[in-house]
Amino acid sequence: MEPRIQYAKTSDGVSIAFWTLGGGPPLVLMPSRPFFGSLVGFRNPRTRPYFDLLATDRMTVRFDHRGFGDSDRTATDFSLEARMLDLKGVVDTLSLRRFALHGVIQSGPAAIAFAARDPERVSHLLLHDTSARGEDLFRSERDRALWQLAAADWRLYTELEAFMTLGWSAGGEGGRFAAGLRESATFEATRASRDATAGYDVTDLLAQVKSPTLVVHHRASRWVGIDAARRLASGILDARLVVLEGEGVVRGNPEEAAKTMLAFLSEGNAASTPARDLQPASLLTILFTDLTSSTSLTQRLGDAKGQELVRAHDAIVRDALTAHGGTEIKHTGDGIMASFGSASGALECAVAIQRSVAKHNDANLAVHAGLNAGEPVAEADDLFGTAVQLARRICDQASGGEILASDVVRQLAAGKGFLFADRGEVTMRGFEDPVRLYEVRWRD
Repeated sequence: MEPRIQYAKTSDGVSIAFWTLGGGPPLVLMPSRPFFGSLVGFRNPRTRPYFDLLATDRMTVRFDHRGFGDSDRTATDFSLEARMLDLKGVVDTLSLRRFALHGVIQSGPAAIAFAARDPERVSHLLLHDTSARGEDLFRSERDRALWQLAAADWRLYTELEAFMTLGWSAGGEGGRFAAGLRESATFEATRASRDATAGYDVTDLLAQVKSPTLVVHHRASRWVGIDAARRLASGILDARLVVLEGEGVVRGNPEEAAKTMLAFLSEGNAASTPARDLQPASLLTILFTDLTSSTSLTQRLGDAKGQELVRAHDAIVRDALTAHGGTEIKHTGDGIMASFGSASGALECAVAIQRSVAKHNDANLAVHAGLNAGEPVAEADDLFGTAVQLARRICDQASGGEILASDVVRQLAAGKGFLFADRGEVTMRGFEDPVRLYEVRWRD
């Protein structure tokens, strides 16, 4: 039975079509190329086994990017940020707190960027026949020749794409696939998307990816060479590279590709015993830090300078955690979440962070921090629950250079020499009762 098309609304008001198949932990498949509509691939008998096999173990989610397939066809923004808005709109609509993310061919850069910027949501990252640089995907002589044909005869181009994807023996199957491609996209939208994708470069974000990562490369891939796959695997900490035979999922062995991915995901589940002693029933103090105004800074200063500031923040926070006995739980894209066995240790660490930032002498570098204490739930090397959620909200209330703490943290650290200023009761999103906050004075 064909999956039912549903719709998500992005934060910039674009309607994104998606479908789900199967049950279990979620696996989100980003489009390989925007003009390959999600139902076009599902309806094809050569690619259908791929989706069916994945759905035996995972809730498989597939969507159409804006401008293509069954999504809003009037949208014209194909930037990297827009691609991530499409993804975020779907996973938020499905209330997926944590999911495995699959980026293939043209969606690889966006998958990498999302995993780097929102690491707490991506349980695993799978990168398939892709590169961190969009320009790498359009370098072959065959691709350039085909694209010249597309500009001259869109119908003939889709016919060739269909038969090159399925094989020259596809017959009527190839014709139906080509018709599906034409229904999914116009030449103008495909050209605009291609031009935007060619400008993507997320190489600087590879080191920020913290999710377990599998890089799958088909030896005869028509898109990128093995060197691109090696760059991905070497740029992401502990990433694994697997080389399969064939040109891709369809012109290779779809079942082998699906089984390789499922084996990696199952291995990650089996190996989920926490490496840190988080003591789920113990009282912990949770510290969140964030780089202040990171999005506007990146827009104003550029990606390279923005990443330089993130790296400076990370180095300062991690040095302070080492010095004050904190445990880094995860990187949150623009900040870090950590836990402490004592409130005083967490406060000392937060003060040390702000003093180090001040000594850095960079007007663009500002950090805000929030602390709360409680008994969080420990699971799969992470911490969850109300204590964590409130710490996150408290951090969001702070401005650059500020440390805010809940009343329970203040009481736990009573008599330890910290100076607190009462900021009054604040209503937090998701909490019914107001929370009294205190500013921790750290300047001499």
